[in-house]
Formats: sequence, C-alpha cells, structure tokens
Amino acid sequence: MKFGGTSVADAPCIARVVDILEQHHKQGDELAVVVSAQRGVTDQLIEIATKLPESKDASAIEPLIQSLRTRHMTTLKGAAPDYINEVGPIIEERLRDLHNILHAVHNLRELTPRSKDYILSYGERLLAPIIGAALEERGIPSVVLDGCEAGIVTTPQHGESTALPDCDERVRRRLGAVLKNSVPVIMGFMGCTTTGIVTTLGRSGSDYSASIIGAGIDANEIWIWTDVDGIMTSDPRVINDARVMPELSYLEVMELSFFGAKVMHPRSIEPAMRKNILVRVKNTFNPSHPGTTIVRNQKRDDRVVKALTYIERVASVNINGAQMIGRPGVARAIFSALADREVNVMMISQGSSEANISLIIDESHLPVATEALAPLVKQGIVREVIENRNVAAVAVIGSGMVGAPGTGGRIFTALGREGINVMMISQGSCEANISFVVRQEDGPRAVRVLHDEFRLSEASDE
Repeated sequence: MKFGGTSVADAPCIARVVDILEQHHKQGDELAVVVSAQRGVTDQLIEIATKLPESKDASAIEPLIQSLRTRHMTTLKGAAPDYINEVGPIIEERLRDLHNILHAVHNLRELTPRSKDYILSYGERLLAPIIGAALEERGIPSVVLDGCEAGIVTTPQHGESTALPDCDERVRRRLGAVLKNSVPVIMGFMGCTTTGIVTTLGRSGSDYSASIIGAGIDANEIWIWTDVDGIMTSDPRVINDARVMPELSYLEVMELSFFGAKVMHPRSIEPAMRKNILVRVKNTFNPSHPGTTIVRNQKRDDRVVKALTYIERVASVNINGAQMIGRPGVARAIFSALADREVNVMMISQGSSEANISLIIDESHLPVATEALAPLVKQGIVREVIENRNVAAVAVIGSGMVGAPGTGGRIFTALGREGINVMMISQGSCEANISFVVRQEDGPRAVRVLHDEFRLSEASDE
C-alpha cells in the first residue's frame, strides 16, 4: 500500500492511514507500506535547492529548517505522542544533515544532480519514522527503511532513475523476513545505485516504488492510496460530470500516463504488469469507495472510448523541406539533435510526402529544441522550422478502439460539427490512443464535446 503526500499531510490524515492499515493487519494481511513526503515538502526542497547556488546569502535555509521542524514535530505529537522521545531525535538529526548539505550547496555555488537527489529524499526521510511510530502506537510492529535498504537499486540517472532487473531478488531478500513479523514502512521516491549513491525515481516516484516492492515480494495486490476516488474519465476541473472508471487495463493506464494524466507514472505500471499483479487506486478519505482496479485483461463491455486527457503547455514544431523527401537519415538527424539536448517528444506526425515532420513537445523545451534544430537548417537537411505555442494536445484513450471501425470518424465528425479545427493527428500502432492537436483555446471544448459524444458520464452496460 502506497500513501501519497495528501494522505499523510498531517496527524489526522496519518490517523486515517493507520486505521486502514490496522484493519488489514487484523484481518491477517501481510502489508508493506510505501510513503511519500508530506504534501508540499518536496516542492519546498526543490525551490531552495535550485535557488541556493545563485543566492547572495544562505538566509533562506534557517526558515526552511524551522518550518520542517515545526511541521514534522507537530505531526509526530499528534500521530504518535508516546514516541516523541524516540523519534524526535531522529528528525532533529536528519534536519541537521539537511542543513549541512544545503549550506554546502550554497558555499560551493553548485547543485549537482547527485546533491539534488540527496536533498529531495529528505521529505520521505523526515516522515517515514513518524508513520512507523504511529503503527507501533497501535500495537503494530514496524520497521522503517529507506528505498535502498528495501532493495530498490537503480540506474545512476539522477532525477529519473529506473529499477535494475535484479530488484526483485534484492527486495525479496531484504523484506521477506521483515514481513513475517512486522510491517515495513518504506520511504518512496528514492533508491540507490549499486554503489549506494542515493537516486530519485522522478514524477510519481512513490507509485513506482510501490510497484517495485509489490513485484519483489510477489504481492497479491498493489494499492495506491490518494485523495480522489479513482481514475476518472477526464479532468473534473474541465468536465463537471467526469466519472470514476471502475476498471482499466494496464495498457489504458500507461497511455493515460504517457499523455500527462496525473494517474500513475507509466513506469509505475511496468513491474506490476510484468508480474500480473492487480493494482487498485483508492481514496484515503473515502476508503469504502471501491476505486479503480487496473488489470491485464479487463472484462469486455460496450465502451469503445474510456477516457480523455489533454495538455495545455505544449508547443508544435513543424519541420519542412522538399530536400527531406527520399533522403535517408533525416528523421535520425532530427531526433538525435533533440535527444542530445534532452527534449522530450510527446507526439509525432509525418506526411506521406516525407516533406514535413510535425512534433509536439513540452512548451518549456521549445527554445532548446529550436536551437538544437538550427544546425540542420544551416546544413540544408531541412528548409525551415516553424514553432507554434498556441496549441493543446488531446488524447482519446480506450482499448475498445482496437479493431473497432469508425471510431476516428466519429471523433473528428463530432469535433467538426462544433467547428473545432484539428491541426495534427497521431495514432500509435497499439490503437488504444488517438491523439490530435487543436488551438489552445479549443482544448477544453474538444474534451467536453468528445466526453458527451461517447457518453462517458454514463456507466457502461456489461
């Protein structure tokens, strides 16, 4: 069971978490718990770590340390008052360590990826002992472990590391005996290299931690506890009557995640999928709700399209030139230039004439992408690169689209009926995702039109 930052935001929230764990412990379930940092703490650490190398002084460090001290000690007093003398010194020691490394970053005027990962791991380091103490206070034996101690060994790619193939064996070896007698409380979001250097797992890293742990111990199920009832048909801020989907396939969740939906990181699904472990997404604040289950092969129903998601902060890059036609290696030159500058490409579309390649990238990457492609224009490989920030990308997701004729026609007919112009279309070979680009102001309207067209607010008929 993984609990996100909102689920552990304060002492009353932690009491709910312990209620859930106590109920399952009494039923005889073997539990492994993965916890995130408290809501907002990692953001605070990112902000100060990135500013310190350029700051004139280190005056921001003390207020941050005091803020973290107050918040975590207040949480400890509310969640596990009998363990203040035991856990309080652990929190103080970790705050001293954080204080020292922040001063080192300021004095050296440099934040390396390795230092940044170490700093960002402190949200989990400060909270996990409190969760462990709260369990002990209820009479549930617990062992607190960081990601490395739990067996999560990763690639050395700081900020976005990936679990190594032998993680299953390491996790099984580290946690097998612990599970028999107690509940391991594992710090999410972090692992370490084979030499013990701390790494972090990127966005939704604690979900990834839970999936790695679940696969390693051959869990029956992996539960992701969050602050919503499950995975919804679309963003409820855009669609008022968006509905929780009771069941999705691994493929559908991966497609949603790849396309920016704040569901689970696509890598979070892979370890569970490899071991065919059922995943549940549930609400800590409404635990009786069944939530969303994620499985390999879901029951067939009449639902062709399951969900819609769209991203606003993107930009299109159109690469044109007659000289591209029939010229081997053009695509390789384009994508190598972008990859060398770490520009992530979300969508690709190419005309059959080969004279145009259109890309969708994160808007923040646009200046770097334009700079990376400029040499190709100078070399005559392409004629021009045209950028457009006024776009939004929409994805229509559903494994029911596989082999279902007419879905694309229905999508674009509905959009045309509402006067929404489609600027670019992309469909992967898996057929579970049809993506397209519209003007930024048309993004929310396109989602609403299609949500109504496919009646996603209504429960499907089995």
